[in-house]
Amino acid sequence: MLDHRTGKWATAILASQRDDGTWGSMFHGLAQPTGKPLTTEQALRRLHALGFTIADEPIRCIVNTMASCLRGERKIDTYWEKGIDWAMYEPLMLAAWIRRFDPEQPDALAYARRWAKIVEAGFATGTYDEAAWNAVYEAEFHRRERHPQPIGFTALYHAMLLPGVLSPEAESAMIQHILERGVYYIYDKPLIHPPAAFASKETSNWLAALELLSEYSGTKDKLNFAAAFLYLNIGPDSQWDLGAKANDKVYFPLSDSWRTKAARKADCTERIRRFLNKIT
Repeated sequence: MLDHRTGKWATAILASQRDDGTWGSMFHGLAQPTGKPLTTEQALRRLHALGFTIADEPIRCIVNTMASCLRGERKIDTYWEKGIDWAMYEPLMLAAWIRRFDPEQPDALAYARRWAKIVEAGFATGTYDEAAWNAVYEAEFHRRERHPQPIGFTALYHAMLLPGVLSPEAESAMIQHILERGVYYIYDKPLIHPPAAFASKETSNWLAALELLSEYSGTKDKLNFAAAFLYLNIGPDSQWDLGAKANDKVYFPLSDSWRTKAARKADCTERIRRFLNKIT
């Protein structure tokens, strides 16, 4: 497996990282990059796909900055989004991204455990109970906004935040709920129904949502359907090919170029095998 952390994509991203670890003028923003300055979230998602971990200095730098913001010592930026409870949404994003790279970071872990109380209550009966969820949410965070929770808990951020902090029962119920609904920002359709066309950007996004769920200890049995779909679509050369349209500058490419089909297939195969190794 190649080390993509030294390739041209990583080099370009790191060249625009600021001294405090951030990118651009905004933290939040997950849209596909369009040539404009990256948001910090866009950079983090791309660097994670390229194999960066908390052992890498650029990641340690931004994680330290996000932790400082989570503690209230500074602001990540001046952005404020109307229409949702942004005062709650911002720390949720920060803690989720910290835990994506450093699950044991104390500030983010403590924040995740607060959310775990809410999820445990919301799924105490084995299925989602909105009233129970909202009651514990209000008690834990003292929020009585028109929007009692910052976006639904099937969003990307909750999926990144909660591995390792839920009881097996709550985790199982939550994962099943997400599988039936999708992951907002990533793949907002039921994950239990694989994409109609394997060679597509849609499959890459479907896989991205399942990669998040694979971080939970109890998901192996729940993701058998995904392994079956992937093996059904392996090529005669024992490689996978998601096609040229999967090149979204988010999850692909990993190699410096997709000018050759061989490089594209190598990237797709590397990613899919990494996922299969986690769930089988």
